Amino acid sequence: MHARDHVRELAAVRTGLFLASVLCLTEAVGGYLTNSLALVSDAAHVLGDVGALGLTLFALWVGTRPASDSKTFGYHRAEILAALVNGVILWVVGILIVIEAWQRLQAPPAVAGPGMLAVAIIGLAVNAFVARRLREHQGHSLNLRGAYLHVLSDLLGSIGAAVAGVVIVVSGWLPADALASLLIVALILFGSWTLVREAVDVLMEAVPAHIDVETLRLALERVPGTDEVHDLHVWSLTTGRCALSAHAVVNASARDDAILAAMADLCAREFQIEHVTIQIEHESRRAAEPVH
Repeated sequence: MHARDHVRELAAVRTGLFLASVLCLTEAVGGYLTNSLALVSDAAHVLGDVGALGLTLFALWVGTRPASDSKTFGYHRAEILAALVNGVILWVVGILIVIEAWQRLQAPPAVAGPGMLAVAIIGLAVNAFVARRLREHQGHSLNLRGAYLHVLSDLLGSIGAAVAGVVIVVSGWLPADALASLLIVALILFGSWTLVREAVDVLMEAVPAHIDVETLRLALERVPGTDEVHDLHVWSLTTGRCALSAHAVVNASARDDAILAAMADLCAREFQIEHVTIQIEHESRRAAEPVH
């Protein structure tokens, strides 16, 4: 990543963190004063955004630290840990909202509709601005995408709160507040499920989604001079950084350095794998080895 892009990402996250903090406080106070669960729920959701953006900022900083003797791959996986925490926070918030919404549906309390609507519109404007700032960076890493999903789902939640406010002002139908809260929960779960699943896949060193192992194996075996590829492993170090290790059996006439160069080029060009470790084995040596 270019230094200029990194600076722009940091600026976007810092802006989002500041505005989300202000919005969280505004919605919490507004929800308390208007007795709106939708606003309180959205404030809790925005609090998750504050944590997500804070973790994102930390991960962007720690990810630039160089590798060390104890962490030879560096600190790039910090963003995956942050993304996992972000997703779990969203789930906890969702459970708390569902419990309170269910109780309010049984006995809807009075809600100050005009005040609720005014605060929801403020939240809608702030979330729209932050989402726009993060959208252009969300494809660069899983952690930035997690922060973007937080803000995007909260933007949709603000729309739900605003609609509920309009319904209460126009018709006085109080259950709209609790129903808007349940909508926010649905958005929370939808936005966080993929995030958590992908973070767990990286931590479990699963094969990256864009790679088919058998297709990769056949491609490597088509490199001239290669007889067989075995013990093939592919995993993600972090978002956009994949690693591969394998054993390649080559014929005696092949040049080891030429085969290694060709395989490394193939992995980078066709499979976006840049960290490649391949052990060369010669068929004549394998045949001479005793069978255990």
